[in-house]
Amino acid sequence: MAKTVVILGGSYAGLHIAHALLKKHDKDVKVILVSKNSHFFWNVAAVRAIVPGIVKDEQLLVPLESALKRYPAESYELIIGSAESSDFAAKTVTVSTSAGSSQTLSYDHLVLATGSRCPSEDVPWKASHSYQEVISLLSRTRERVSSATNIVVAGAGPTGIEVAGELGYEFGKTNKSITLLCAGDKLMDGDIIAGAAANELRKLNVTVKYGARVTSSQQKTADGKQEEIITLANGETITTDVYLPTMGLVPNSEYIDAQYLDAQRRTVNVDDYFRVPGAEGVWAAGDIVCKPRAGFMITQKQAAGVAKNIDLVLKGKEPTLVKGLPVDVMMCAVGRGRGAGRVNSIKVPSFLVWMGKGRTLALQMVPGYIDGSVA
Repeated sequence: MAKTVVILGGSYAGLHIAHALLKKHDKDVKVILVSKNSHFFWNVAAVRAIVPGIVKDEQLLVPLESALKRYPAESYELIIGSAESSDFAAKTVTVSTSAGSSQTLSYDHLVLATGSRCPSEDVPWKASHSYQEVISLLSRTRERVSSATNIVVAGAGPTGIEVAGELGYEFGKTNKSITLLCAGDKLMDGDIIAGAAANELRKLNVTVKYGARVTSSQQKTADGKQEEIITLANGETITTDVYLPTMGLVPNSEYIDAQYLDAQRRTVNVDDYFRVPGAEGVWAAGDIVCKPRAGFMITQKQAAGVAKNIDLVLKGKEPTLVKGLPVDVMMCAVGRGRGAGRVNSIKVPSFLVWMGKGRTLALQMVPGYIDGSVA
């Protein structure tokens, strides 16, 4: 009898693992892919997609069905919905579908790849919404950016720097004012590329305001115009036309019993094989796991390792350790022409960051996730 593998999450990790298993087990395994979004979302390029006329929606969002239809129909099922609860002892997960129904799925193996979301629901950095909601959010953000005189980006991590860089590259020489709020006294919590990133932003006429930790924001309509009132920890308020927060990630782990989660971060605990301890047949990959940190390249390695291990177990073999990246890589695009990056403690020249990431934000990789060559 065919084994059932339920994969929760249709983004980088989930789709990668689905491809890997279906390519090797399209007859003896049934893969059920559950995704809140009906489309695969290349959110790496979302920071550029908010600039009007640069990235088309169809480059960012591709139907998941088009990725799976190459496999025998009986070997997979795509469910558009989200996990509501799980029972690892009973080996079941309950899913709420986009049609409004509820399904309880039984599994032999379960992959937790539901990723994370932004604390703010009004920014398009993650696929936390339905396809239509993401399209609408991107369109609305572009319109607001286009008509704005003042734009404030909050959060001086990689996403905040990339957002500010894209805006600076496009509008830095116009009448738009672009400000990046940094809670500390250095970008990226003082990473060795902080100074290089700050220099690149300066060249794009982006103002960096240090010691500016946001405590709240409020939308206000005055004279028919929408404004954002941002309050900082020191009591200062900033009024802007567009406010784009990039701070923090919230793991999508509410459907998982607390005993399997890290108590502080609410991410999923995994062992070195990326199994969930104490939960038979449950694996995890991507932003939802407790180690080492969220990151696209890290997710790729985890997905490949989990797919390999499930394949081994299905063949009656022992799983192997999931290896991470051999080096610690940080690459931060700063606009469409420059960047800042490092490999371990070695700084990478700006033009190499542009060649490796900033030139395309890896949009050329999207077809590999659709045709399965990524796995």
